[in-house]
This record gives sequence, C-alpha cells and structure tokens, in this order.
Amino acid sequence: MGSAVDETSEPGTASGGASRRQLLGRALGVTAGAAAVGGAGFGVARATAGDKPVSDKPAAAPAPNPAADIVRFYGANQAGIATPAQDRLAFAAFDVTSTSARDLQVLLGTWAAAAAQMTRGLPVGAVETDPQAPPIDTGEADGLSAAKLTITVGFGPSLFDQRFGLASRRPAALADLPALPGDSSLMPARSGGDLCVQACADDPTVAFHAIRNFARLARGTAVIRWSQLGFGRTSSTSVGQQTERNLMGFKDGTRNIKGESSADLAGYVWVGEETDQQWMKGGSYLVARRIRMLIESWDTDYLADQERVFGRTKTTGAPLTGKTEFDTPDFTANGPDGQPTIPDFAHIRLAAPENNAGQKILRRGYSYTDGIDPTTGLLDAGLFFLAYQKDPRKQFVPIQTRLGRHDNLNEYIRHTGSALFAVPPGLGAAGDWWGKTLFA
Repeated sequence: MGSAVDETSEPGTASGGASRRQLLGRALGVTAGAAAVGGAGFGVARATAGDKPVSDKPAAAPAPNPAADIVRFYGANQAGIATPAQDRLAFAAFDVTSTSARDLQVLLGTWAAAAAQMTRGLPVGAVETDPQAPPIDTGEADGLSAAKLTITVGFGPSLFDQRFGLASRRPAALADLPALPGDSSLMPARSGGDLCVQACADDPTVAFHAIRNFARLARGTAVIRWSQLGFGRTSSTSVGQQTERNLMGFKDGTRNIKGESSADLAGYVWVGEETDQQWMKGGSYLVARRIRMLIESWDTDYLADQERVFGRTKTTGAPLTGKTEFDTPDFTANGPDGQPTIPDFAHIRLAAPENNAGQKILRRGYSYTDGIDPTTGLLDAGLFFLAYQKDPRKQFVPIQTRLGRHDNLNEYIRHTGSALFAVPPGLGAAGDWWGKTLFA
C-alpha cells in the first residue's frame, strides 16, 4: 500500500499538475507550508474545523453515526488501549523515508486530522467532486458506521536516531528489546518500524480503511514496513466481555487487566511521574509479537496434555485447580501422585503475576491467518500478540524471558515478528497531534 516514490510530479492531477500529496494536504487543511513548528500546531480536516470544503461544489457529508458506534477520539489517553477490545484489527508499522522533521510533523498532524474524521464514521476530509483529481477518501467504508473504530499511534526506537533531532528525547523505557529465548525465528521483514498504527473496529472494512488511508496520506514521507490483519479478539479488556478463545481452542487472557480497573491501569499501563520524558506521561508502551501456532502438530496432541500445557480445562477455561474460569489458580496444589496439579511449566503458572514479582500487562491480541506457508504447505496462523504496559523492561521482558525458557507451549509456537513502540498520550482537541509535545 505504501510507496517510496516521490509523487510531486504525478500527471493527471488537478491544479495544473499539483501532487496527490498536496491535494490530500489541502483537503485536510495541512501542507508543509502550514506547519507551525513550535507554534500553534497544524490545521485539521475541514469537516472537523468547520472550514469550507476544497471543492466549489461540495457533496453533503454523511450524517454522524449513532453514539453507540463511536469511541471518543480525544482524551487524556489514546483510545484502543483500555477501550473494550473490538472484533477486528488492522495493524501497520511504517518506516519514515523523509529526513525532514517538518515532513514528519506534517504527517502526524495530517494523520490526526484524518483519524478524528474516520473515528466518527466520516471520510478523511472534504468530499472532492473534481473528476480530474484523485479522491480524498478511498471510499470502501462509505455508508458503514464508525463500528467503534479506534486508531492508536506509536513511535519505534528507530525514530529516535539522528534524522529528526530526537535522540535526547528517547525514553529509557523505549530500550530495544533484548534477544529473548525463542527468538531464533524472528523475521526482520516482520519486525521493527519507526511508527505504528493500530486500527481496531467491529467491522473489518472500517479497520482496513483506516490503515489504507494513512498509507496514502504518508506517501512521500513514510511507507509501510509490514502489516497484519487480525480477527477474533483473544483477550477481554472489559468486565462486560466474555473471554474469547485462541486458535488452539483455549480461552485466552482470563486474568487480563480490565479497562474498568483504574488501579491496574495506573499501576501497570499508563506512564506516570516515574518517566524520564514528560512527553510520555499518560502514554504507554506497546509490544507487538507475531506468534505462529504449529496448528497441525497441536491438533494431534491429546486433550489431557493440551490442558497440562496451558494449565486450564479446555471446555470451561477453569484452572486445573478450579471449577470455573475465574477461579484463582492454586499454584501450591498437588495431585494424588504428589506432582503439582498445575504443572511447573504450564503457561498460566509461568505468566501469572504471582510468579512474576506481581507484574501485569494489558493484552489486546488477535488471531490471524495468512494462508499457507509455501515452504511447508502448513497453515500460517496464530496469535498477533499486543501488550500495553508502563515499562517493558520490568514487565514484558522478564515475563517473556521466563516463558521463552520454560513454557511447555513453546513446542507448538514460533515467534516470527517483534516490535516495540512508545505510545504517547491522547490528543486534547482538534489541532493537536501525536508527538506535538515531543517536538516542542
């Protein structure tokens, strides 16, 4: 979807050969010349700011969606973290191809304006009627509701190199992930990135539409490095949601942090006064891992062993020491043979806060399938793991180190992608944009 080609001389566009990027910028009220670096910030989409549309003959904008379909875009924290997990995911990591800090700021401002529109179920900008100009919006979500769309943006460690003068603003918690046990299958083409965009919605077209239009708006400044579509959320992030099952058939994320728990969010998810970079206060850190499941091998394992691998009963989701899903696991219980009822290397034992110095993470994972692996003829499917926390060095890294060394589940999974991002706080109002205080 992305392209590194500079389109400033693309023929067939309006305004005497003006570039597609310039057209998009004008439609959103944001151009390189409009960047008020160190000043009042960027313009926003005309439909958001109340300006007149670009075209002399504007089409009527769609009516706002019912409130139940809309997740509030502006707020102290970015939506899409503690928000009740939606059914679908479209995720993309971008590499910034421009070396201009101004270009990067314009891009982030443009994205913010477009996101404010799309999360309300509206096109990314004013509707164009000039048939000789590329459409401002790709159109596949026209007529669909907002579908509870959330758009969450983060910054990778590589963004803080020497290109944009941000090296001194890199948070200590954004340290590159170390080599972890089980990382031998990681693919560079599915890892890393300067920027990330997580689009979650209850409609797959709505989620994809967000990533597609962000990629279009980024042309000339950034390109997609890798992307992932997800379906079937595998973690509940609200007390009002049931726990869904992963592709191995087990309930996943039973003991996950819930968005209603302000104490857990403050203690484990939102960055607070402890940060060494004030621009990250109110933000979080995202670890994304693409975990392929060796489904064909898993499907040959017998039920009792599958349950010992997880430490839970497959049908009810209850821990092997309990009767219902939400019973607290008893890691001291032994069976008639004197062995631990929940095996020493069961997944839930190794991942439990009780066995990780009390640390927790907020999970928002999704199942994925990418067809057949051409080298093996086996399904390429599994879990796209997303986890938010206030410091990966103290949370994800030690937990995953423990799992990577000992988890019985390792026989049936391979980590094929990995990335870390600093997710800044939410935007205050129209005209705000991700990273505005970072560049201040």
